[in-house]
Amino acid sequence: MSTEKPLFHYDQSFPLYRGGELPRLRLAYETWGELNDDASNAILIFTGLSPGAHAASNELDPTPGWWEPMIGPGKAVDSERFFIICVNSLGSCKGSTGPASIEPGTGQPWRLRFPTLSIEDIAASTRLLLLDLGIKQLDTVIGPSMGGMTALAWLKLFPNATRRMINISSAMASSPYAIAIRSLQREAICTDNNWNNGQYDEETWPEDGMRFARKLGMISYRSAAEWQARFGREQQSQYPKTIYGMDFSVESYLENHARRFIGQFDPTCYIYLSHAMDWFDAGDKHSDAQTMMARSGLEKAMVIGIGTDALFPVWQQHEMADTLKRAGVDTQYYALDSVEGHDAFLIDHDHFNPLIRGFLV
Repeated sequence: MSTEKPLFHYDQSFPLYRGGELPRLRLAYETWGELNDDASNAILIFTGLSPGAHAASNELDPTPGWWEPMIGPGKAVDSERFFIICVNSLGSCKGSTGPASIEPGTGQPWRLRFPTLSIEDIAASTRLLLLDLGIKQLDTVIGPSMGGMTALAWLKLFPNATRRMINISSAMASSPYAIAIRSLQREAICTDNNWNNGQYDEETWPEDGMRFARKLGMISYRSAAEWQARFGREQQSQYPKTIYGMDFSVESYLENHARRFIGQFDPTCYIYLSHAMDWFDAGDKHSDAQTMMARSGLEKAMVIGIGTDALFPVWQQHEMADTLKRAGVDTQYYALDSVEGHDAFLIDHDHFNPLIRGFLV
């Protein structure tokens, strides 16, 4: 049996939502469970901005995935009942085509020559993969954070292509706060001395820009309440003190996360995907989001928000749930009291496990 992870290749021109095209594309994906005879038990998981397709351990890769406690035999997303697919987003750098990929005919990475990317393009490229797998309609589409936007794009582009949706810590459009944070992250990357208009290489990586971008991200992903309880005013000794600080444990925590991120994600891919999130609008090219949802053919939905989430505040999930209900979709809505902020779906499995398990019964 091959131990290579699967790759989907589409060797035709792929038109993009906001103009332009890719001459061909590749998607990295992983699966769990078995597709049944009528291909009716498929669950598709769209990811947040930075995770890859490795959502949980499997035969090809036994290492823990980013949603390990939630996916597998007998777990909330049960691989004994469902055929589960997780795809690395188009535009990412973890196996799928994106700005870090080699541009055909040049031998060089696309970088800033990559055409404008949209959340809708992620959904549309994934549809090609599912059709190749013989799946015309999903049982459920699941999306946290950016993945929740992609799940909405899936409804918009492909009516009747899923029966159910679980949307977690996401929104029908980005808030001004989220746009501001991501704008600062992109500015940090693009003002790094090594950015060089996207023409960096392994020896001249824009490390400082990526460090600052990751720190801003972590500040928006977690909550002040968690950090107060976790760090308080505890001081740190791991890193040398600097003129700008590095006195407190919360600073060393951010530095640890930032250093681990360097080299793990391509800067241009980060810029393209974050910009795509800013521009996403669930009602785009329709009269409004409610009209889109009404024509989606969706039977049932669950929308989950976190009370301490600053990046996707809970009012956005409440708005989404209300829109789904007005569109005639049987909708469950939960605002969880979790201290972990936006990252709660990656951490607070005690809250998420019973909700998702119950919905998928």
